[in-house]
Amino acid sequence: MFKGSIVAIVTPFKNGRFDEKAYANLIEWHISKGTHGIVPCGTTGEASTLGFEEHYRVIEVAVKAANKRIPVIAGTGANATDEAIEITQKAKKLGADGALLVTPYYNKPTQEGLYRHYKAVADAVKIPIILYNVPGRTAVNMLPSTTARLAEACKNIVSIKEATGDMKQASEIIRLCGKRLTVLSGDDFTTLPLLALGGHGAISVTANVAPADSAEMYNAWERGDIAKARALHYKLEPVNAAMFIETNPIPVKTALAMMGKIKEEFRLPLCEMAKANREKLKDILKSAKIIR
Repeated sequence: MFKGSIVAIVTPFKNGRFDEKAYANLIEWHISKGTHGIVPCGTTGEASTLGFEEHYRVIEVAVKAANKRIPVIAGTGANATDEAIEITQKAKKLGADGALLVTPYYNKPTQEGLYRHYKAVADAVKIPIILYNVPGRTAVNMLPSTTARLAEACKNIVSIKEATGDMKQASEIIRLCGKRLTVLSGDDFTTLPLLALGGHGAISVTANVAPADSAEMYNAWERGDIAKARALHYKLEPVNAAMFIETNPIPVKTALAMMGKIKEEFRLPLCEMAKANREKLKDILKSAKIIR
């Protein structure tokens, strides 16, 4: 159901508030460049700094702007199961096509706890669900056996965003889950290797600044043009690395501001880039012809 270059879109701010106009313009730009899906309120969307009503408004604007042309997969994860259910229910009511749920963070559940958490959400809200495994952010790694168990038990769990960067783990998920789940890269540098293993695309940070190339890399792979997909992989590699010079989404929002797409504005505890890193980012974006 969910495949291709799916952008984990930033949330633009202006004078401390959600910039709805800039957000809608970004989504229109993405659609024009071939992006295959939108994820509002993910890690890159600074979901952890949004109040509940803001969170819902960001989803609502995304749904309206996309207007069913490409799927909107709302970030609805929380470290409390009841809260995750509540947010997911609201996202469904707002018209989201799916929900992306990060593994519960900070409280470090066991594999059994992860299974029960996701099953509770999937049972409570009949919306297509993407699991999101990102141990570097959450301090817990959902094992392939747990993913396979959930895929078997919950028919509306349809995909996983695998952001361990571990191709052995990704391969094991694909082996165990077969056609029950689409497996998406959560790290741009692993997108092409994951496609080679049988994956289905990425929920991407880099697509925020290079949507056409990110989408075309997937399209080229799908039509069997391996050389073109590989060339785009290597073209994007310096940009992929640049997006993590500092904590995501600081570099990507800075890049979009350099491109004139949004205001360069963050919410504490995130802040502007260090000067040296900013210059490094600018040089990479110039080399990639993303800015002049």
